[in-house]
Amino acid sequence: MRNIRLTIEYDGLGYCGWQTQKKIKGQPRKKISAQEAIESCLKKILKHEVKLIASGRTDSGVHALGQVANFRTSSKITPDKIRLALNYNLPKKIRIVAAQYIPLKFHSRYDPVSKIYRYYILNQDYKPPFLENYCYWVKLPLNVKLMQRAAGYLLGKHDFKVFCASGSKIEDTRRTVKRAVINKLSIFSCNLICVEIEADGFLYNMARNIVGTLIEIGRERFAPQYIKKIIAAKDRSLAGPCVPARGLFLVEVKY
Repeated sequence: MRNIRLTIEYDGLGYCGWQTQKKIKGQPRKKISAQEAIESCLKKILKHEVKLIASGRTDSGVHALGQVANFRTSSKITPDKIRLALNYNLPKKIRIVAAQYIPLKFHSRYDPVSKIYRYYILNQDYKPPFLENYCYWVKLPLNVKLMQRAAGYLLGKHDFKVFCASGSKIEDTRRTVKRAVINKLSIFSCNLICVEIEADGFLYNMARNIVGTLIEIGRERFAPQYIKKIIAAKDRSLAGPCVPARGLFLVEVKY
């Protein structure tokens, strides 16, 4: 038996998220999951059922540059040939970046030490047609320096319940943010703000709720210290709105 690790890129707009969704009788699904698409191709290549174990789920519309998943197989087809075959058969919105043998004990979900998410904000007075699906448009100018100062209050181990989606059943909402960087950049002559956060784990909608709060600070509705105040308060209603999924990318999973 062999254990193979895949590093995966996908355009989240084409799928209902990473994880396979339960079928509801009498309700046809408009989209499949990225997991289903890859498992289906692996079955054809390896001639047996495959269950992918991923580093975590991503919601519908969230993209990935470095999702990690592993699976076990008795097939002797090499990882590189599996990668080539997958990329030939998969839909164009999914690509396998790398495939490699790993120890049998490796587990994509339980072994990560941190994950990096990146969110793109388009900050200008018009919306170009070719970036709409991969960023969130904010027309009014944002004060990036205030956002950068606010990001500093995210660092360290805190109870991030305030940034967790309402209704989440998770009990331990403490996480450690190792890095929070905000930079300006230009792509296709468009003005973007990139928010990149690395943490040992993320709560449901945590990254998108943090970005929504940073945008409110960038609009100068709140001072940078507001982040510290609402983390202590643990009150979801005090945080900013949850920004759209289309601007969020899972960049890397570190092991």
